[in-house]
Amino acid sequence: MRIFWLNLAFVAGLFASGAEAASQEPVPVEGQDADAQSEMPSFDGSSEPESALQSLDDLIPETAAFDAETWAASGVTPTAEIDTSPVPLATSEIADSETNPDVLIDLEAALDEFAFPVPQPLESDSDRPSFAEIDAPDLIEIEELAEFAVSDVLILAFPAEEGRFPEESDFIARFRALSSVEALESDDDTIPQLAARARSDEILLIEMLRTYGYYDAEVVRQLSGGRRGIADEEPVDASEAADSDPKVRFDIIPGARYQFGAVDLGGLDRLAGIDGGDLRMVFGIRSGDPLYADRIVTSAAALRSGLGEYGYPFAEFDDPSLLIDHAREEGDLTLPVEPNGKFVFGEVVSSDPEFLSGRHLQRIARFEAGETYQASLRADLRRAILATGLVSRVLITPREITAPANDQPGEVAIDVELERAPLRTISGAIGYGTEDGIKVEAAWEHRNLFPPEGALRFRGIIGTREQLASATYRRNNFRARDQVLTVDTYASDIETEAVDARTIALRTSLERISNLLFQKPLSWQVGAEVLFTDERNRVTNGIERPRQTYLIGGLFGSATLDTSNDLLDPTMGYRLTGAIAPELSRSLGEESFYLRAQVDASYYHDVGGAVIAGRARAATIQGADAVDIAPSRRLYAGGGGSVRGYGFQGIGPRNGFEEPTGGGSLVEFALEARIQTGILDGAVEVVPFIDAGSVATGSTPDLGQVQFGAGIGVRYKTSFGPIRVDVGVPLNPTDFDAPVVVYVSLGQAF
Repeated sequence: MRIFWLNLAFVAGLFASGAEAASQEPVPVEGQDADAQSEMPSFDGSSEPESALQSLDDLIPETAAFDAETWAASGVTPTAEIDTSPVPLATSEIADSETNPDVLIDLEAALDEFAFPVPQPLESDSDRPSFAEIDAPDLIEIEELAEFAVSDVLILAFPAEEGRFPEESDFIARFRALSSVEALESDDDTIPQLAARARSDEILLIEMLRTYGYYDAEVVRQLSGGRRGIADEEPVDASEAADSDPKVRFDIIPGARYQFGAVDLGGLDRLAGIDGGDLRMVFGIRSGDPLYADRIVTSAAALRSGLGEYGYPFAEFDDPSLLIDHAREEGDLTLPVEPNGKFVFGEVVSSDPEFLSGRHLQRIARFEAGETYQASLRADLRRAILATGLVSRVLITPREITAPANDQPGEVAIDVELERAPLRTISGAIGYGTEDGIKVEAAWEHRNLFPPEGALRFRGIIGTREQLASATYRRNNFRARDQVLTVDTYASDIETEAVDARTIALRTSLERISNLLFQKPLSWQVGAEVLFTDERNRVTNGIERPRQTYLIGGLFGSATLDTSNDLLDPTMGYRLTGAIAPELSRSLGEESFYLRAQVDASYYHDVGGAVIAGRARAATIQGADAVDIAPSRRLYAGGGGSVRGYGFQGIGPRNGFEEPTGGGSLVEFALEARIQTGILDGAVEVVPFIDAGSVATGSTPDLGQVQFGAGIGVRYKTSFGPIRVDVGVPLNPTDFDAPVVVYVSLGQAF
């Protein structure tokens, strides 16, 4: 038991804080009546009323201010004997203890009189877990990261574990193109901008990670260096010097890669037959596949194209939606699709039948009525119509004729709306060449004078070494797609290095060849020609050769296998062409029958930054000696499309006047490297080359007299093909060869 004494010092403090209370009416205390309260003893032991105490000055003498310790030790003289033995503290005594410091208080006994309610335990809530049921938080162990320096100021850190983030290389390339920090030029003035751009890149990285399916990924941004004034002051130590370069580092913690959950393609599941399953394969996304957002776009486009290829021209699509479930780490994909019935092709209907009839357009099309509708064939028809050069605009629309019924497809007509292009063309050219001299050329053409696609062309050339007048009839898509019928008649007077010939000829051909829109793996040509020519070797030093007339008739045919990837500028693949031309020649009352044959092969290989191209040619004339064949029909070598470094027809046997006479056999080889320079965004190439060729009098090639040429060229690539400039020199020239020859043309040499 603890006994507490209330001494005078406590009373003094009590009166200092409650002087105002002393002047108020006494408050009744439970267990006492009003009279008892008025007779409460005073602090000096008397029974004087409490109202008699006006201030502390009545209790504390003035001498206490000078010797407080002596006054305090003297105590207070009680007026009556006080029992100091501990007694239970009643309720009435609590009030006495507040006014009389000598009252002995038994605090424990007093507390025993108070009854404290015992708190009852709370009832358990089934909806709330207890503390015992709450698991302690797991500590996250950060995996080891490997740095990748995007630039001097930008670093990405990826998980070092192999295969942990398989999209890393593609991710870096995409981020490099989109990064705000990467786009910031390195400059002292840009250092304050680095932090703001780093925050932007942090958001970009999070969005990119979601694109790759990492929806719980974390990106930790760290900015270091770039202290103000460091660059202008001498560094105190190495660490401070290193810190002067600002850097941004992003630690990329991808987390779990989400997968596609449910894949809902709407009405696609209701398709009859195997179309539904096939189109789901075309769509490509299945439950459990990695959740790449890019695949949704590409797969939706593939499905749209697939529906068009499987005969659903009127299919409808809504925008795809993706619902991410973080608990399952999956995303449920919904792409509402409504196929709207399957159809087959019907008739082709032209909006301008007098210009291009529906029958002709049906001939051009690669589909027949009754075949399953395919969007690609509709697009192919549009390209074929544009390739005619007769229209400036074409719109092709499928139109329902018969609706699908009883699992039978419907039928659509193909409406073709045409807009005519200008049909007449006048063209001209003027130029000069060291071999051709001055040449002026003009032409007039009407491309649809004889509908459909019947063109008439007149052409004329006036020059120092060539004069020509010709008329050509040409019908495109003749009886079949891409077949061309040509009838050409001309009169010419031509002087070359070897030949002076005046010729009248009629030539007709039927061909299926490649063009700029449709490069074919197999093309062919057949035809016939008849010509009357008056020829002689060239006049040299004023000495004229005797002229000789020839009447020649013959057939010709060729076929080409083409696996190259471009018609004018191939970089890979090969081409192989074989040609034969049996001819019958009559001159000076004698007839000669011979067969002209030629094989050309070229190969192209891309080695990265350059294309290695090679060409070989072999030709022969069988059945007649070269002297019995008209000079214009013999074989020659030399020139820009043959052996560079030599003039046109400059290689081969010569007569006593040192004139090229041509021969009965020929071989040629060429090798060049088309090296990209990066100049003008890669439009310029440098092409070193070496060529070789030989012409023999007999029908068997002779490799004992091969002429070599070498040089360098420049190619400037345009939308219509490369412009070629080659400078060649002969490596083993004769007395008749120039030291340098320049060639300018359109397209590659081969």
